[in-house]
Amino acid sequence: MQRFTRQYDLVPLDTFQQLHITVIGVGAIGRQVGTQLTAMGARHLQLIDFDTVDESNITTQGYFCDDVGHPKVEATSKHLRRIDPEIQITKIPDRFRPDLAVGDTTFCCVDSISARQAIWRAVRHRTRFWADARMRGETIRLLTATDEASRSYYASTLFPQNESQPGPCTAKGTLFAASVAAGLLVHQFTRWLRGIPCDPNQLLNLLAGELTIPNSQ
Repeated sequence: MQRFTRQYDLVPLDTFQQLHITVIGVGAIGRQVGTQLTAMGARHLQLIDFDTVDESNITTQGYFCDDVGHPKVEATSKHLRRIDPEIQITKIPDRFRPDLAVGDTTFCCVDSISARQAIWRAVRHRTRFWADARMRGETIRLLTATDEASRSYYASTLFPQNESQPGPCTAKGTLFAASVAAGLLVHQFTRWLRGIPCDPNQLLNLLAGELTIPNSQ
């Protein structure tokens, strides 16, 4: 228990370690989410991603040189087991499928609005905590859904793919922005664990130094 001494009053470990957590997409934000959850003491983690590591992922996603060419779920699992050899990790080196089982908690870290829509339709009634991060450059939007009102609000943030800006959300990005986004998502998760209301919508502009929480009613 000494490992968790400094977070003990901030993260209810007994509740946390009983949860099965799904991270969909282990790129820039998802890899950082997995790293933070593992360091905090997660026991059951499911990683879903079809992609392999390329050289640009070293700069923006925190992968290592010897990860290049390997599936991201394999490379991330190897990294997380260095943090905690006893963590139970389910690796799915494939795209998300609607019939796939997900955990009590789902972090959606994909890079297209159409993928978010498809995943949300499939899991919205099967997961208790939902978190989604959208990042472009140094602008980040963070969304959580934990109850009927926030689920309804989240659904309103989805729109047709042809209305989105060209290119994936993470076409331009940095590791520091991804780490900040992951930290804010995990913070909302710990609020939920403690029974503290979550913020359904947060907007962060790193360059301007502005964090706003728009009205989501």
